Amino acid sequence: MEYNESEFLIETEVPAEELIISRTDLQGNITYANETFCEISGYEQDELLGKPHNIVRHPDMPREAFRDLWQTLQEKKQWIGIVKNMRKDKGFYWVKAIVSGVYKKGELVEYKSLRTPIDYETKLHYQKLYDTMRKENNELQRTVVYK
Repeated sequence: MEYNESEFLIETEVPAEELIISRTDLQGNITYANETFCEISGYEQDELLGKPHNIVRHPDMPREAFRDLWQTLQEKKQWIGIVKNMRKDKGFYWVKAIVSGVYKKGELVEYKSLRTPIDYETKLHYQKLYDTMRKENNELQRTVVYK
């Protein structure tokens, strides 16, 4: 995957007091997105509803992170992780994500995700970690070229 847009290198800071909330059906399609999710991701609500949640997946995210997420959810546990997401304009934003199943009468009916901002040091740590993970797993490597 190649990105030539300069916005790809522009970060949107998630305000400290904001909480990004979304819900998905069991296939991972968005059924609810709060106003903060729309604002930070750059999408209108009608552009998100019904779309796979990975519409905001940044290519810097290693596949292993999402394998771990789905395995944790299948074990009926809550997943907590650091995620780099991509905005509609190809910019990015970092969050701490808490993802869990929603159960009614013991039956899984949907997933919910709460996301909060993280500090600069955490972003830097995870960018380096994810770069290493992608390299070790022969995934796409990020290259920045200035012309």
